[in-house]
Amino acid sequence: MQLVVNAVASTVDDDITVADVVRQLAGPDPRGIAVALNGDVIPRTKWDDTRPSDGDHIEVLTAVQGG
Repeated sequence: MQLVVNAVASTVDDDITVADVVRQLAGPDPRGIAVALNGDVIPRTKWDDTRPSDGDHIEVLTAVQGG
């Protein structure tokens, strides 16, 4: 299946979840991470149950502290 993750086309397994995508990008500790699937924010409680479809766009954002 093809996804666009942070503006980069990626080939992934058909059974991937949003949580899997986050782990691949951010590692096992997802603190400070937000995820949008096709422009809709996905609550962290739904990451394990949300499966993207072919062609979907996922944005994984990290909070940065500073001023």
